Amino acid sequence: MEESARHLRLLTETIAAVNSTLDLEEVLSLVARTVAEALEADACFVYLYDERADELVLRATHGTGVEEMTRRPRLRPGEGITGSAAELREPVMLPAQAHLDPRFKAFPNLPEDEYESILAVPILAREKLEGALNVRTRAPHEFSAAEVDLLLAIAAQVAFSIEHARLYSHAQRRVHELEALATISEAVSESLYVEESLEAIVKTTMGALSATGAAIVLEDGAIAWPDGRAGDFAVRMPLRWKRRQIGELVCDRDVPFSEDDHQLLASIAHHAAVALEHGRAVMRGVLAQEIHHRVKNNLQTVASLLRLQAQAEGVDPHRALEDSVNRILAIAAVHEVLTERRDDDVDLGELLERLRAMLVQGLAAGKRVESAIEPISLAGSRATALALVFSELLQNALEHGGTLVRVELQRRNGDVMLAIADDGTGLDGDPAQGTGLSIVRALVRDELRGTLRLESEGGLRAEVVFPA
Repeated sequence: MEESARHLRLLTETIAAVNSTLDLEEVLSLVARTVAEALEADACFVYLYDERADELVLRATHGTGVEEMTRRPRLRPGEGITGSAAELREPVMLPAQAHLDPRFKAFPNLPEDEYESILAVPILAREKLEGALNVRTRAPHEFSAAEVDLLLAIAAQVAFSIEHARLYSHAQRRVHELEALATISEAVSESLYVEESLEAIVKTTMGALSATGAAIVLEDGAIAWPDGRAGDFAVRMPLRWKRRQIGELVCDRDVPFSEDDHQLLASIAHHAAVALEHGRAVMRGVLAQEIHHRVKNNLQTVASLLRLQAQAEGVDPHRALEDSVNRILAIAAVHEVLTERRDDDVDLGELLERLRAMLVQGLAAGKRVESAIEPISLAGSRATALALVFSELLQNALEHGGTLVRVELQRRNGDVMLAIADDGTGLDGDPAQGTGLSIVRALVRDELRGTLRLESEGGLRAEVVFPA
């Protein structure tokens, strides 16, 4: 009667302890400690059943720290003494030399052979296997029928505590996942810049999955926003948009990924694909708008040049048409450089060299062109004006100068200086006039906000200075 009362008290205390929390890890730790104390055992090991892998995984211990183990021991039902109890759905008791039993399975990081006796029972919830637990003593001990019944009763109650804790853990995880997806959705919808969206996705992925590292790999192999480090396990989740793979979400960590983790990563990958295409669509729209704007401005420039040319008197029509063609080609050269660089700035050295090569083809017979050009970049809109100025001045020097033409481009006290000089006869008295020079003066004044100076000593030197 005294032993029955003691066992009833121990059962009540154990149930109260394990039901005091819904945190699964805390429940399992309490089970290991309270069961060991209730049966006055030296150790207690608690395994949970992973139905997907069909394995019993050691999750908590009393007597040996599971956190000290490099790898959690795993058993299949029927494997080892505890696995046998799980498969048979009944207790297995060995009073002495348990490690010599043919069913015994040793783990290099789990010193079970130091225990003499073992009592293992399944943890069942409505006939469903939830896990298994065992108690051990260092001295030989034959567990009584009452102790076996006590452990079975504790295991039966523990099964429901584990089930409730699992449900609570799953609910908490779902809340955490939904918060992560909400954060990602907010980042995708609010930011117009794809880099910001991808950065938020990578950082949220690491937090939601306790990852050691994460990155988004684009379809061209470029890695966007890598963060953290590689882990022992990695998942590569494709980013798909309209049945086409446009990249991958890569996630690393030091522990395996569960099925729930894969589902969460799939949801994040979908958001990443949406963010990527959304950002690209925005950029395509901005780019198209910018292209239309530039085309409109350039057509207006061409129209103004043609209108100015049409107002000139006493000009050979064939020559006027050739000059107009060269001006249009100068504008085209600017866009060619912009297209190749995929940038808003133009390398003036590259641009001037292209224009020089184009103009000297039919005008440079017996003439030599020297260049001294510093590396200078200029915004595309201003580069168009400079290209027209350069074309007019170089063409004039090639046609009316001597045998040598010199081109200079350099920075000077915060300004840009372009000079074209020839060794011809220079200006003959009156200031230079003509359609070309009128165009140059207008562009320098209105577009470049600079000044034009002409010097006629030993040839003609045209110098344009404008703010960099």
